[in-house]
Amino acid sequence: MVHSAPPPEAETGQGHQTLVEFPDNRLLIDLCGEYDRNLVDIEKTLGVQILRRGNQLAVVGEPAAREETAEVLEALYERLENGKAVESGDVDRELRMGQSDAPQGDGDQLEMFKGGKIEIKTRKKLIEPRTDAQKSYVKSLFAHELAFGIGPAGTGKTYLAVAVGVNMFMEGHVDRIILARPAVEAGEKLGYLPGDMKDKIDPYMQPLYDALNDFIPAKQLARLIEEKRIEIAPLAFMRGRTLANAYVVLDEAQNATSMQMKMFLTRLGEGSRMVITGDRTQIDLPRGVPSGLSDAERLLKSIPQISFNYFTAADVVRHPLVAAIIEAYEADG
Repeated sequence: MVHSAPPPEAETGQGHQTLVEFPDNRLLIDLCGEYDRNLVDIEKTLGVQILRRGNQLAVVGEPAAREETAEVLEALYERLENGKAVESGDVDRELRMGQSDAPQGDGDQLEMFKGGKIEIKTRKKLIEPRTDAQKSYVKSLFAHELAFGIGPAGTGKTYLAVAVGVNMFMEGHVDRIILARPAVEAGEKLGYLPGDMKDKIDPYMQPLYDALNDFIPAKQLARLIEEKRIEIAPLAFMRGRTLANAYVVLDEAQNATSMQMKMFLTRLGEGSRMVITGDRTQIDLPRGVPSGLSDAERLLKSIPQISFNYFTAADVVRHPLVAAIIEAYEADG
């Protein structure tokens, strides 16, 4: 229950406060977080003060900020009531998206999104987009056979693409997952690295392994890789293949040449979906070699069946400093 009342003058010295009441004090403890860190994050972002009073939280600040804070608190409490945890990422998502999760009435193509909320179920966890751009991206991954995710590092392009792939694999919509990356050297020649070809290639593929490990238990993942139901391979290994009934992701696509990109895109087979992710500001190709990602964007943007999704520094979900670093480089460039 939410209602307004004048705060004690000695305690706040401000106009009005909004009281948000929570019936279950145990859930309220989880809502506040360890050492009230969730409340501190909300206070910093929305410019309010939150005071704990029994099973109530008193929000002090400007009227609009108080109202937004109450909505965020209630959304997080509802999450706890539904048996879900509230972690720092969940607080961040509510602060970024707020009421954008509410049903839009825009005739969504997919039944699963008609309730407004977008959740990706995997073997290990439930994934939820944390920004509006991420939300639109996930919807397009389910709705389109070919989708691009373009933007800076840390915006969740690859992570969400792999999560959707795991979900589609679990639900039986595809028979296998194929994850590819161009094995482009960034200052170190492959030939000089120790070990056999797998040992040389695996460091380039590690981010894809990391994403999969977040979604699938280790033993099950190892078995699926052994059975070739999940493949992680350099882009060059895609040549000559037709990828049917597969969910295929090309990561770091800015490092694919134009010929490699054309080769990859034409691997799309019956019953398959393809996602291409990349960051146009991190091209490691030799000087003078055009990026296949830029060419694909230019040539394919007019095809309505292909979705292009863009991210900015505002969508970075890593450490807040990452967004500031990206913005600094963009301003200089």
